[in-house]
Amino acid sequence: MVSDMRRRQAMAAAAAGLVGTVAGGAALAGPAAAAAAPVRLDQLRLVFLSHVNDPATTSGFPGDPEFTLETAFTVPEDGFYLQYVKEGEHTGTHWGAPVHFHEDGLAADQLDPGDLFLPAVKIDIRAKGARNNDYAVTVADLQAWEREHGRIPDESAVILWTGWEDRWGTPRYANLDAQGRIHQPGMSLEAAQWLVDTGRLGKRGAIGSDTFGADVGIDETFAVTSLLFHRHRISLENLGNLGALPATGAWVLVGGPRNHHGSGSPATIFGVIPPGC
Repeated sequence: MVSDMRRRQAMAAAAAGLVGTVAGGAALAGPAAAAAAPVRLDQLRLVFLSHVNDPATTSGFPGDPEFTLETAFTVPEDGFYLQYVKEGEHTGTHWGAPVHFHEDGLAADQLDPGDLFLPAVKIDIRAKGARNNDYAVTVADLQAWEREHGRIPDESAVILWTGWEDRWGTPRYANLDAQGRIHQPGMSLEAAQWLVDTGRLGKRGAIGSDTFGADVGIDETFAVTSLLFHRHRISLENLGNLGALPATGAWVLVGGPRNHHGSGSPATIFGVIPPGC
């Protein structure tokens, strides 16, 4: 109940800030009021956090359905242009719903709009991931981030910037060893549990990454994602352009189809960045 109340208060404050006031009204109220004028929608900056959905460049999770994109109709022959897309729900940049791992979990069409619009924080682990491809973010890492940037807001999207987005479309992205095991950085189960226990991942929230998912690649039990996928929490996977996302102060907005009883969907994910971030 307390978490829901905080969420409503935060959303109300954000809505008030985004709606804003006309400049003339702010000027009439004096310099102090003008300086504190709310942010207008046209002051927000949007950035893409998704890779282009293209079979030629999309890194697929080993064993996933084949991704094909074929021209079905052309303007010269049919009067209009249309492609036929065949892919799994977790192809390319995508989001995942709780039912992906839990039979009784919520499906894509059972979530709320607020589950897809979350305050975002970015944890930069590129250096650690470069030194150790199996690096797992610790509670100490998260606490160190908070000492520098402030508390992670409740019900946030906690996004790991591993640097793997630079490997997109190459064999170095999956980073398979001789036994076919994936080597990518991720989050430790202890760190994910801490986020849940403290409300930073609450009824809502997400873990995002520029890798195949929240888990360290060699964890074939997907323990972190399994913990994440309860209540209304979602995953954000195979993100790109994370350099454009500030460490804190922005939001993420997840778009894409909501399939009937869907486990998630390929998505265009936006970073919503206020002035000054």
